[in-house]
Amino acid sequence: MAFNLKKVLKALLLSTNQPLSIKDVQGAFTRFHDQAALFAKTAGTEESVESAPVAAAVAEAAPVADVPAPEAPAAEAGASTEPAGDAVAAVASAPADEAVEVAVETSLEKDPELYSEVPSLVTATQIREAMDQIAADLRATDEGLVLIEGNAGYRLMTHPRFGRWVRILRQEPPPVKLSQSAIETLAVVAYRQPVTRGEIETIRGVSAEAGLNKLMERELVYITGRADSPGRPIQYGTTDQFLEFVGVKSLDELPASDVLSSRQIDEWLKNSSNAHKPNDADMGLDEQAEQLPLDATAAATEAAPGTAAAEGGETPAQETPAPEAPMEREIAPPTEPETPKES
Repeated sequence: MAFNLKKVLKALLLSTNQPLSIKDVQGAFTRFHDQAALFAKTAGTEESVESAPVAAAVAEAAPVADVPAPEAPAAEAGASTEPAGDAVAAVASAPADEAVEVAVETSLEKDPELYSEVPSLVTATQIREAMDQIAADLRATDEGLVLIEGNAGYRLMTHPRFGRWVRILRQEPPPVKLSQSAIETLAVVAYRQPVTRGEIETIRGVSAEAGLNKLMERELVYITGRADSPGRPIQYGTTDQFLEFVGVKSLDELPASDVLSSRQIDEWLKNSSNAHKPNDADMGLDEQAEQLPLDATAAATEAAPGTAAAEGGETPAQETPAPEAPMEREIAPPTEPETPKES
């Protein structure tokens, strides 16, 4: 029976709660062949140990010719006798049944579908194809499990339909949705990162402190460092949990946006720093309209009431001269009576 890669991968996915990457799978196959080589070496050693008593029995049964051993000098013989005696005593005192830990294979680990004809190298394409088959089987059976490919690898997860039961078992509160302001702040961070709070507030036009704190509590945003600008402001970026939150494997898979592109944001920041006085075009007025000078505008304003009355069909009232004030008469000072002259 041929090796079944799909069954092995499914067992590996069920055995861990961490993402299973392609490198992890390839590393497992490498270690499998290393252990197989170790088992073969251990089995060969055991066979040689078991055949030793048989060889000794054969040697005893075979006739041995008497060959005189050469005589050694007395001094050398005396010097070498004691170490030989110590070695014999050490061997005699050694336990006969010394316990040795040897890795062995159980009967369950000899399934030909899982352990025979195991390829020494499994390519990334073969692993992806097998993972796609596992995902299709899970969707067809509808047993409440789904296979998700994240930025760190593949992971078996509970279907969102069973989320309420999982939260009840774990005694967790229901999820809370992000507010619109938090989503806008998260979008700016995702497309602009690393970004400072001042840049976020310049783009959105409102304070971003509350939104950033909320996103950091949800572990969607983290502090990446400090910018090389006056004051060394803190810079923010997105986490790996953000990728799982939006369902992408990398930031390159985020949808393209002309509004939140780096070029557009840089242009906004440049325009905000070099603010200009609003003109008629900014206010929605016609730039081609003729503008009157201030003197003519004041004259037209003064003539406006009379013009309006003439347009309404009413004749303006004639101006009557104001009565002249009576002139004050000059009163001559009283004269003294003339005295008669004496004749």
